Amino acid sequence: MVFKRLLGAIGVGGPSVDTVLDGGAVLPGGALSGQVRLRGGGAAVEVEEIGLELVARVEAEHGDGESEGTVAFERYVVGGGFRLGEGEERSVPFTVAVPWETPVTELYGQPLGVVLGVRTELVVADGRDRGDLDPLTVRPLPVQEAVLEALGQLEFGFRSADLEHGRIGGTGQRLPFYQEIELTPPSRYAHAVTEIELTFLATPAGLEVVLEADKRGGMLTPGHDALSRFTVRHEDVSVLDWNSEVDGWIRRLTEHREAYGAQAYVHSAPHGDDGSEYRSHDGPGLGTAVAAGAAGLAVGAVGGMVAAEVVDEIGDFFEGEEEEEEAEEEEEG
Repeated sequence: MVFKRLLGAIGVGGPSVDTVLDGGAVLPGGALSGQVRLRGGGAAVEVEEIGLELVARVEAEHGDGESEGTVAFERYVVGGGFRLGEGEERSVPFTVAVPWETPVTELYGQPLGVVLGVRTELVVADGRDRGDLDPLTVRPLPVQEAVLEALGQLEFGFRSADLEHGRIGGTGQRLPFYQEIELTPPSRYAHAVTEIELTFLATPAGLEVVLEADKRGGMLTPGHDALSRFTVRHEDVSVLDWNSEVDGWIRRLTEHREAYGAQAYVHSAPHGDDGSEYRSHDGPGLGTAVAAGAAGLAVGAVGGMVAAEVVDEIGDFFEGEEEEEEAEEEEEG
């Protein structure tokens, strides 16, 4: 990689910065490592702080429609307190912990259309600037992969994945957004539901699995949403019959009888706390689909968008972020 960005807010001839992440995808709750490479400008500067932010492209629903924006969901200070000389090159290594609820961006090497990034900020005595934005790839935890694999074995299909701003009531959610993976049902469930939305909320102890079904209406009843929540432990990966376990979740979800219209019932988890809560229905996802994956979910080319187009969308996101930042800097100037 090259030194991408001259820090405009610091001034012409200021230092440049490039963050290089170690290769490969990271796990939720795992370690993200790499180096922040600095090159001094036309004069020496005091580097007060080097910050890293994890950012996500998130959808938000409003009364008049939907919008997309960037949300920073974690920040780290990985260096600072030194003098960077004129033209001097310096590399600052880092290793930071990724939040457990960090969304999954790929499955079996195929992108899901979820966009995450690592943004670098350099703070010097005369100002600060965001100098670099790099894509972040996150693969599923073993317990998440076990659930997805079971859904694939049960013949559910992948439709899309997105990030929704807001919180799911009755859960231990910590981030200001959550991931929805939209699935098409197999024929044996198609009479009951049109789609199922899956959300993972991971913790050091295990995983909350939130399932929401868009249930079909009957002759005398309107369609509605049913929502169930289940918890599993990380160590359950090697001991549970996952096909049977997940099929039991789906049957319980689709057998709910809803008496509150469009509200969604939250079922207590097998290993979790009791109680119920209601939340309103969330809107449709991005409509993004990816090329066929390996084992597990039948990842299909739905809606005409394939893996290459997902990559283009991610590239457009990062280019758009840089253009927005440059416009902000011009206004401040």
